[in-house]
Amino acid sequence: MCPAQELWDRESQNRLHRFEMVPGTEKFRKPRGDPLRTVKEYSRPAAGKDVMKPSDLRPPDVLLKTVCYLIDEIAGSPSLHPWTEASRVYSFVFDRLRSVKQDMIIQRLSGKDCVAILERTVRFHIYASYRLCGEPLRIYDPRINDTHLQEYLSWLFDCYKSGSGPYPNQVEFQTLGLLYNLGQLMSSVPAAFHSCLSRAMQHVLELPERLRQTASVKLAVAINQAFLAGNPVRLLRLAQRLDFLQACALHRHLVTCCRHLLLIYSHGYNSRNCRFPLDRLAQLLSLETSLTAELCQVYGIEVNQHNQVLFSKSTFTEPEQGELDCKLYHNMVSEKQRGLTVKSIIHNCS
Repeated sequence: MCPAQELWDRESQNRLHRFEMVPGTEKFRKPRGDPLRTVKEYSRPAAGKDVMKPSDLRPPDVLLKTVCYLIDEIAGSPSLHPWTEASRVYSFVFDRLRSVKQDMIIQRLSGKDCVAILERTVRFHIYASYRLCGEPLRIYDPRINDTHLQEYLSWLFDCYKSGSGPYPNQVEFQTLGLLYNLGQLMSSVPAAFHSCLSRAMQHVLELPERLRQTASVKLAVAINQAFLAGNPVRLLRLAQRLDFLQACALHRHLVTCCRHLLLIYSHGYNSRNCRFPLDRLAQLLSLETSLTAELCQVYGIEVNQHNQVLFSKSTFTEPEQGELDCKLYHNMVSEKQRGLTVKSIIHNCS
């Protein structure tokens, strides 16, 4: 998974990652690299730098093997407790996946091998977007993760269009793309039509009929329509039918969706004598009662001692930056995970 020269160089320069060291040598002045665990790192192209040697390029089967190793032995390894050591695990896997992409681009990889790699990579980034949401930037930068995820998705969809399939997971990823890019507007569409058409929806219209009529794509389209129509209640109700990874893709939009619902209710139930049951609001938001009360407090909405919500459009306030933690919405997604492991999620096997 790593060229011999790079392994030697990084070993001599003491640039091995902890996950790549021979067990027992971690505390040596210069730890030894394990050829079975060392993975080629991402190398940023630079002016004047020698072109990569053909011998340093990993062929498609080795690239797929490398991705599976990163999933099985690093991201999905229960012994590493990967998502509590996110600063090491995520950054390591993220960097090594970039290196895989670099080798793929140089070789102009396409077809089924390319798709098999991209599908696993997209699942990893979508899961990370949910699992690491709210972590400090030194651990996880959502913008960088999003940039790379969008590139992988675009490349994957281009592979699907090439017609060299069949690709049995195409419906899954068309659905994930719709949910992750919920309501994303088309830059080429006139402003007058922005409310009724999104880039994601336009993409669906170009899909073959057999894909558009599948249950998961139709559900994702309905969620997009609810989002564009400004109907958060319907959106959250439909979201209950999503599976775990689909919910992960939608997760980043839940802050906007719940905020919109509370704003609508603050206007619709704006009355001194109106009392809205907190447990009913929690049901609408798909949140626990205690978290719903916490969310109301963030937006300046009063909850009395009888667990009744007093909506008021005059007291509704936008939270300060950093005050609203997206982890508040984790339980909407986590309850769908049940017994799924990280490994089974990324490989798409239950």
